[in-house]
Amino acid sequence: MYQPDLSPIADSLGLSALVAALPLLTLFVLLGGLRMKAHWAGLVSLAVAVLVAVAGYGMAPGLALLSATQGAAFGLFPIMWIVLTAIWVYQLTVVSGRFEDLRRAFGLISDDPRIQAVIIAFCFGGLLEALAGFGAPVAITGVMLMALGFSPVRAAITVLVANTAPVAFGAIAIPIITAGELTNIPYTEIGAYVGRQTPLLALFVPLLLVALVDGRRGVRQTWPAALVCGAAFGLAQFVSANYISVELTDIIASLIGLAALVVFLRVWKPQGGQDAKASLKAATEKELGTEAAEAQAAANADSDRREGSLLMAFLPYLIIIAIFSLAKLWTPLKEFLASTDVKIPWPGLDGNILNAAGDVVGSTVYTLPWLSSPGTLLLISGVLVALVYKVDPATTVREFGGTVTKLRWALLTVATVLALAYVLNMSGQTITMGTWIAGTGAAFAFLSPILGWLGVAVTGSDTSANALFATLQQAAAAKAGLDPTLLVAANTSGGVVGKMISPQNLTIAATAVGLVGKESQLFRGAIKWSLGLLLAMCVLVYLQSNVLAWMLP
Repeated sequence: MYQPDLSPIADSLGLSALVAALPLLTLFVLLGGLRMKAHWAGLVSLAVAVLVAVAGYGMAPGLALLSATQGAAFGLFPIMWIVLTAIWVYQLTVVSGRFEDLRRAFGLISDDPRIQAVIIAFCFGGLLEALAGFGAPVAITGVMLMALGFSPVRAAITVLVANTAPVAFGAIAIPIITAGELTNIPYTEIGAYVGRQTPLLALFVPLLLVALVDGRRGVRQTWPAALVCGAAFGLAQFVSANYISVELTDIIASLIGLAALVVFLRVWKPQGGQDAKASLKAATEKELGTEAAEAQAAANADSDRREGSLLMAFLPYLIIIAIFSLAKLWTPLKEFLASTDVKIPWPGLDGNILNAAGDVVGSTVYTLPWLSSPGTLLLISGVLVALVYKVDPATTVREFGGTVTKLRWALLTVATVLALAYVLNMSGQTITMGTWIAGTGAAFAFLSPILGWLGVAVTGSDTSANALFATLQQAAAAKAGLDPTLLVAANTSGGVVGKMISPQNLTIAATAVGLVGKESQLFRGAIKWSLGLLLAMCVLVYLQSNVLAWMLP
């Protein structure tokens, strides 16, 4: 059996935390500084994590490698299974010709690319996050923006930044429910706290999106629409999380945000839409080359002349919403699907890993959600879409195989990053870093969101970040005389701004827009926004722990 020592390096928690951070520092330096491809950066960082676990923490090499294999398995299924099926459903809409109908349908709301970015990346992406999560919104909305003429880099960074405020309540509020299960704090209470934090992010995210699309001019010309959408989304998040349903928060917020924007655009139109289109075209030509950009524009022009039904254009997503709503909200079906999950004690690992308190950890049991996984629900949705769109079986299967081929490097990257996360967790490196940060006393209220940010940056999942740090946040709060629910909520809210720099999400975005191997470019584009929003969240939580305590339930 292996029990981690939280201070294995010279019996110093601070020094041990520094050594434990080496794998993450390696990952970020290789991605952001040396611009290494994500799968190679992940493999090198994994090797560093195994080395620290064995040489620094005294973990048996076999246990370290077994931890990595379990993490890799989790990265492939269910995480990449969700991404694979989400992109496959998108491919079915492309080969059927209906994807361009969807693009045209969004164009009926506004032909201004800055407004379209808010509609697609923020509102529609928020709806996809509510239902599927785990990278599916980034994959689908990224290719949608490219179809509107966005360059690959601009499309990817826009959807990465947009995929923030909805994340805490994503996949029917699974991150918050997980935190509640681990801490025994009612998840409705945690959701109410989060509902008084992330709405403030939602207020400003649409402004960031129009700035990403068209700079200061975009903000100056479209800020009323951006604020209306952000305010409506944030207000709906607050009301739903506190008074209606934590699980339905993102669904309600996304629809309300979109409805408010549509109504507002009936009475107010932004200026400079054509100038923004020209700038976008010039940027795309610069990035792709004139010939490729003109070919893309010609394809879009042809699609504008197609006859199409709005209902048929939105049908795949109506099917997805219907299936996910039944699976997540209809209790008999939800319980049946959960009963099909297969629990697999990981061979050689289960029962041999203890936590710092000496208890056997439960995370060595791998859950195979072969039927209940959002990926399987997306697969079922895709089959129905193929039938309705009359895509022949051979084409349907060929598109699935082509999607697997397209995602091959993304599959390796995500498997490697989750292997890294599991080695960090099982060996005690993650808890060492968390415990060191938690030892700052009352100042921990300011630092608390950083743990959530760190957890999501490593694993790509707010759910996993809560699994890592929720109980630590609770214990640190009790030790520092702070509100435990506030810090558990802060872990969730801090995590949402780490999603955009997670290697998992970067790889998904890069793959979707055709930038495989250029994740480092996206990392450099997203890191400043991630750190800026993290700082804002740290300040908010600190103020909520004292002078703004009236904001809390």
